[in-house]
Amino acid sequence: MSEAMITTDASTLDYPALVADLNRLLRLRATPIGMKMFKTREEMEAIPRIRRPKDIHTTDQIVGQACRNGWTVGITMDDLVGDQCGTVLGLHPRDEKWLSGDKMHGVWFGSLEDSAAHQNAMDVPDYGTHEAMVVSPLTSGRLNPPDICLIYATPAQMILFINGLQWLGYKKMDWGCVGESSCADSWGRALKTGEPSLSIPCFAERRYGGVMEDELLMAIPPAFLPKVITGMDALSKNGLRYPIAPYGVTNDVRAGMGASY
Repeated sequence: MSEAMITTDASTLDYPALVADLNRLLRLRATPIGMKMFKTREEMEAIPRIRRPKDIHTTDQIVGQACRNGWTVGITMDDLVGDQCGTVLGLHPRDEKWLSGDKMHGVWFGSLEDSAAHQNAMDVPDYGTHEAMVVSPLTSGRLNPPDICLIYATPAQMILFINGLQWLGYKKMDWGCVGESSCADSWGRALKTGEPSLSIPCFAERRYGGVMEDELLMAIPPAFLPKVITGMDALSKNGLRYPIAPYGVTNDVRAGMGASY
């Protein structure tokens, strides 16, 4: 991605305006949220109007509380149900026990070898640099700036989002799918690499995090968002906008193709 196309100081972005543009262009159902890692629990707990869990949760639930309920929520490893959730955020080490895949053997994968291969394939940030995480709606301004933004969208909305990302400084987008624990494909990969990362949310994200069955998830550093909006605005002027109106499977296609291609 061309560095010239990316806003370098994400703390200067107008997040309410960016969210308004995303909603104008895509009519999103879920609230766009930010995620930020904190070195200490005390830094996390200093965030204005922070909520702290009273129960044990999955990270999917914590993310869901922000994007479905509009809450600002902070956690440490102590608030999470197990090491799988913590490791995807870099709050738990990728130790020998975790890498063995023993807990997934016979449940998600048919052999211990396959379970271990899955664990080793997951993209996760380094352990030991942070001990807390906060999620909050982007419009709240409480994470200034967030490390990454989480955008839930339908496939039709998401392809136009990606088209906007590719409008200037084109780059082929390559993503993978680890299957279960696909939060590693989204926020795990984005936190680790600093690159836009798309995922098909997994069983746990949908069962515990409230992700709808027709939603995909884009985890993206906030500095990319102005570029995406610029691209989608340009596409919209060309008639390439959401919702994508069906043309009809039996109509003469020449008029439509002449305008779009």
